[in-house]
Amino acid sequence: MEHHTPRRRGRAALTLGAVLIAGAIALPGTAEAVGQLALDQHGGAQRAAGDQTRSVQQAIERAGAKNVILLIGDGMGDSEITIARNYQYGAAGRLPGLDALPLTGSYTTYSLTKDGADKGKPDYVTDSAASGSAWATGTKTYDGAISVDLDGAPQQTLLELAKANGLRTGNVSTAEIQDATPAVQVAHVGARSCYGPDTASCGTDALQNGGLGSISEQLLGARPDVTLGGGSASFSQTAKAGQWQGETLFDQAADRGYQVVSDAAGLTGVRRADQAKPLLGLFTPGNFPTRYAPTTATVGGADQAPVTCQANPARLSTDLSLQSLTDKSIALLDRDRGKHGKGFFLQVEGASIDKQDHAADACGQIGETIDFDEAVQSALAFAKRDGNTLVIATADHAHSSQIVDGTPPTSLSTALRTADGATMKVSYGTAGAGSSQQHTGTQVRIAAYGPGAANVVGLTDQTDTFFTVSEGLRLNDDLAALSRGARVDLSDRSPHRGERVTLTGSRFAGDRQVRVRVGGADLGTVDVVDGTAATRWRAERGTTTVTFTGVQSGTEATVRVRVR
Repeated sequence: MEHHTPRRRGRAALTLGAVLIAGAIALPGTAEAVGQLALDQHGGAQRAAGDQTRSVQQAIERAGAKNVILLIGDGMGDSEITIARNYQYGAAGRLPGLDALPLTGSYTTYSLTKDGADKGKPDYVTDSAASGSAWATGTKTYDGAISVDLDGAPQQTLLELAKANGLRTGNVSTAEIQDATPAVQVAHVGARSCYGPDTASCGTDALQNGGLGSISEQLLGARPDVTLGGGSASFSQTAKAGQWQGETLFDQAADRGYQVVSDAAGLTGVRRADQAKPLLGLFTPGNFPTRYAPTTATVGGADQAPVTCQANPARLSTDLSLQSLTDKSIALLDRDRGKHGKGFFLQVEGASIDKQDHAADACGQIGETIDFDEAVQSALAFAKRDGNTLVIATADHAHSSQIVDGTPPTSLSTALRTADGATMKVSYGTAGAGSSQQHTGTQVRIAAYGPGAANVVGLTDQTDTFFTVSEGLRLNDDLAALSRGARVDLSDRSPHRGERVTLTGSRFAGDRQVRVRVGGADLGTVDVVDGTAATRWRAERGTTTVTFTGVQSGTEATVRVRVR
């Protein structure tokens, strides 16, 4: 089996370099050191040379970015970052993406208690749904909630607001696209497990029960310009209610104008993605396979010979790596570059740092952290070329893995051979063998580059990230104001009976759908594309009123029509 061998750190200083790819094996990148000394020499482990004041000053730019790329390493606490760095680059090394972001802080991640005597009080250990909802909406909520508050009221998300303000939007994950982190930008449900129309846990959120629908159905309605990830299985399910009742979600996506791709070749063939033809790329039924094959931590495992991480033969091609998906998304979203282009908002998630930490799989989580770091490198490289992009990299919560000095007597552990040629012992102590390791409640790292990056410095909360992004992009959250001036036009204001008339609502910028009524007849909902929604109506004799109502803003526009 092919395996990964970390490069040992020599006495000479190493230079910051790109991660090289050779087949399925990720060769270690290089590290950056200040001097030419060995680690045991005076100053040999120094990272910063001289006074850093000027460098920090130069990294501070006034808020007001045109684009924002928000990268989330799920479960990527400080321990997970350090474990990956030690393994891949050595203790004195640097992660070329995460460690290159110049301004760094920490943020708190607690959620809230949903109900009972402690309703609204801190729940000190969050899940990914509540934490994601916090940065996506600016509102704290309970574990399991997807962008709703404690009482179940939907909260506007960054992606929804960016779209309403005319920005292009993207949502990328190595998980099922219905998983908590990608879901918080596009859906509003009380239970994060409400993936598709067949999911029993949807309850009152299900379309057939009068709700907004499952996460997959709401995703189609949210209509990001670019959506890339796993989770195709849920799109094979059939809608139980609404105007697409009886159709699979794949069929519905096609009806609504999506470009649906399922492999690297299909993705390569997409040259443009926008509101007229949004991109939905679903490359696996579930989560993406990991970069490295799994290792199994056991009680006493760190006393065994240290291992190096094996390449996972099931890993998707590098054309579908998180870095490649990030590059593709940026390329599709970064159009209309002129002074009057409105920019974009892109969220990118490295999902399985968390999932492999739950499984006490050290190599699994390391590989996913390295994958995530490569995506950060791509975002940072673009931001430096562009000059008007804010890049933020952070986590949703911390996790269980710890670097320990000695083999713990009762908890699971494993030993790894690092880039230094030394042994690193990693322990998982929050669950027994075969059970899921727990999240932990510590603050996590947040780092940034670009206009407004200084707003992450110091101690903030996850909800602050919502305001850093929304205020930096100058997003107007008044949907009614954004749809003010909406109007209805007809292809023929005085049609003959039986004539097919095109009804067009325009200036509905604050809405993603409109409901159309002609007299007492409900023609259903229509997607808004760049502020405009159109449908066809067969004219009937008499005088009647055509009404377009914004589903999100409540804005109403009408026109009278007389049929001859």
